[in-house]
Amino acid sequence: MDAPSHISGESSATYEGWRIVAVCFLVATFGWSFGFYGQSVYLAELNRLHGWPASLVSAATTFFYLFGAVLVAFVSEAVRSFGPRNCLLAGIITLAAGGIMIGQVASAWQLYVANAVLAFGWAGTSLGIITTTLGLWFDSKRGMAISLALNGASFGGIVGVPLLVVAIEYFGFPGAMVATAAAMLVLMIPVVLIFVGRPPALPATAAGSSVVELPSAGRIRGQALRNLGFLTVAIAFALVLFAQVGFIVHLISFLDPVIGRTQAATAVATLTTMAVVGRVLFSTVIDRLNQRLASAISFASQAVALAIIINSRSEIVLIASCALFGFSVGNLITLPSLIVQREFDPRSFGVLVSLITAINQVTYAFGPGVIGFLRDASESYALPFYACIGLELIAAVLILFRGRGEGTARTISG
Repeated sequence: MDAPSHISGESSATYEGWRIVAVCFLVATFGWSFGFYGQSVYLAELNRLHGWPASLVSAATTFFYLFGAVLVAFVSEAVRSFGPRNCLLAGIITLAAGGIMIGQVASAWQLYVANAVLAFGWAGTSLGIITTTLGLWFDSKRGMAISLALNGASFGGIVGVPLLVVAIEYFGFPGAMVATAAAMLVLMIPVVLIFVGRPPALPATAAGSSVVELPSAGRIRGQALRNLGFLTVAIAFALVLFAQVGFIVHLISFLDPVIGRTQAATAVATLTTMAVVGRVLFSTVIDRLNQRLASAISFASQAVALAIIINSRSEIVLIASCALFGFSVGNLITLPSLIVQREFDPRSFGVLVSLITAINQVTYAFGPGVIGFLRDASESYALPFYACIGLELIAAVLILFRGRGEGTARTISG
């Protein structure tokens, strides 16, 4: 069966989908600046302004991730009902509102309300919405498109957060949140309105099955949770992201007494930079790889890096190990969607990616807290980091199991 014209044109630099990639890059930059990386800034500022203990603010952050995970699970249905443009606009506007509210909170209950609003914005500007949106424009080059767009996530950490910190120094925390939210709205609303139009084809059309009625999202989710191939992907990446997020949050605390705060910050910057490098390099070949095997190798490489970090006291070795760990960080949020695309019914893509994203987010929300608890209980980071190595290696084995084959996997939603 001939591919639709938009699929055959994806290799062209003039294909309209590449403009959507650029839009999603900007969406990811702001989404991760306000939603993911911004949480560390909020913790420090709210502690400074109100004297609130870290446990109180951290609990609100965990609530943010958990509530956001529930919302992310329904992103594909929202896109199907309202279209990608309206959903992106809603996400941007809600993210701005949540950011402004975070800057104005004066009591604990207000912090939870602000994080609830921010969670709506995060759901509308993060992984679920980006992969679902790009899935409407791309098929053969979907891996490259998602990889390039999600570099905005790393860009948000490298550039967005430092700019937010500078804005806080000039305007104070409440003023900085208003200023940055306003800047996002002024830039992003026109960009989305101008460049995000009607997608060329729905996934079902791309698969040549437009005459078949789309199954309900609830049915797709139910079948997926009984499918071994889907479960191995979801559980493996949930375990790895639990370890990855927990490790990164605690990295400076671990390195500070070993090599000093300045070099610890350098190690974190190196890790983040290598995440961009790894994602860009992988984007050129990721659509042609055995993506389960590539995932297993990525998990194992992080386990090796963690083992070196635990046992080394050399500044050069520690920074190099952070670079090794970081090389696969960016790809671990791209690979699940590509495995889903390759192994499951294309009509199920948005629902399944949103479901995996929700499962991952629920799991990694507890990563920093569990690692902190184990560190306090053992009075060392060795125990929690070795536990992370164990999770990485279990996931490396688990991801290689596909169940009863691609044909069976593709019966989901059929």
